[in-house]
Amino acid sequence: TSATLSSIRMSMDIDANAAHHAGHSSPDSSRPDHHTKNSTSWATGRPVDSTPMAASTWTPSSWRERTALQQPTWPDSGAYDAAIKKLSMVPPLVFAGEARTLLASLGRVAEGKAFLLQAGDCAESFHDMGAPAIREKLKVILQMAAILTYSGGLPVVKVGRIAGQFAKPRSANEETVDGVSLPSFRGHIVNDDLFDADSRTPDPERMIQAYQQSAQTLNLLRAFTKGGFADLTRVHAWNQEFVRTSAEGRRYGAIADGIASALRFMSACGVDLSESAPIHQVDLYTSHEALLLGYEEALTRQDTTSATGDWYDCSAHMLWIGERTRGLDDAHVEFLRGVKNPVGCKVGPTVEPDDVLALCEALNPNRIPGRLTLISRMGAKKVGDRLPRLLAAVRDSGHPVVWSCDPCHGNTYTSDSGLKTRHFDEIEAEVVGFFDAHNAEGTWPGGLHIELTGDDVTECVGGSDDLADANLGERYTTVCDPRLNARQSLDLAFRAAELLRR
Repeated sequence: TSATLSSIRMSMDIDANAAHHAGHSSPDSSRPDHHTKNSTSWATGRPVDSTPMAASTWTPSSWRERTALQQPTWPDSGAYDAAIKKLSMVPPLVFAGEARTLLASLGRVAEGKAFLLQAGDCAESFHDMGAPAIREKLKVILQMAAILTYSGGLPVVKVGRIAGQFAKPRSANEETVDGVSLPSFRGHIVNDDLFDADSRTPDPERMIQAYQQSAQTLNLLRAFTKGGFADLTRVHAWNQEFVRTSAEGRRYGAIADGIASALRFMSACGVDLSESAPIHQVDLYTSHEALLLGYEEALTRQDTTSATGDWYDCSAHMLWIGERTRGLDDAHVEFLRGVKNPVGCKVGPTVEPDDVLALCEALNPNRIPGRLTLISRMGAKKVGDRLPRLLAAVRDSGHPVVWSCDPCHGNTYTSDSGLKTRHFDEIEAEVVGFFDAHNAEGTWPGGLHIELTGDDVTECVGGSDDLADANLGERYTTVCDPRLNARQSLDLAFRAAELLRR
């Protein structure tokens, strides 16, 4: 099977290099002398090393000499060490050649010759790993990609927030409910979302479960994307159904009709739509926030197929740094600057141009097109004011970055019902502001970064179905932040397609 062949190729392509990891143990705050410098543990949250990154030697474990934020406190250091050792010896989830292919594709995005669609769950759940959920999520991503490909006249690079997006940063270490304080939920890779002491205790065995679920998800995705499910004619039929049943169908009908005409034209020219690989199959890459650095280090392997012996984080094809962990001299930047995967970095409304340029130099000093994606998450009300300065600074510096828009995280609020939500109009407004800013600065609006699900949830208000606050409790199933449902995601894709065509 294709999944088996992929596993063989991964094993041949990457050296497991377990010996490197065998000497590393838990960065646990219960042992304050562990992995310290100047007698200060990284787990205290205080800087432990002010050595400039350019002057330091990178290794997969050099992040341990930096301040590592958003790390859980593992109560059993022995269990943590055992889990990390086990992860250091498992097969890689992805291999170096795939990451290099994605890097080349993102290089074309940086040059304005392609568009990036990065989408998927806010936080994957251990409770929702069946084939239907994975299939429906993939279906939405494929539908969005087809719409954007036709309207932009450019290839769309498809990257899922999937097969590894289990860890979540939190604004506080503890959560209090009815006077009871417990550790915050940090994603199913760390603890459970149920609010009781046992569920909220960090359990390192969950990292093993996250790896296993990621492997199963990847195998299914490879089967779907190469086995006919992703056929463009099938995807177009799904979009036609959406247009027929959407309140905005008339507005989007022209795009759907254009895709149908293009398919008829190719068929008339002799292209066998059922056999042509680009029509019948797609490439889908995986990504997640590289939050748990012990997990990421354990899955980092050295590429033995190249003379350079480069290191790759084989937990995903692409990793990104969040807004809360992008400190220039901190552990997350230190770790990702050394692996050769394509990497991303979230940039919010508080970031200054000099900060962004410093991140560009740290994460992509060789200025490789496609190596670094800057993911803007400003909020609808701030994007027009804050983003243009950043675009101009990076443009003038000559750094070949991919600019992508995350219109979800800057527009989250608590509804009257007490549930976190996002309004579709605000999400759409930030996408419009993102395109407007790029048009004004003469730069390329390279992509979208969306939190979505293929399920019929009621977590974000608005959209063509005009969901209201009163609807939120009907099907609110996220374990963390609210996601666009399938119809809202396609609403956004059609709107972005109009902007891309412009």
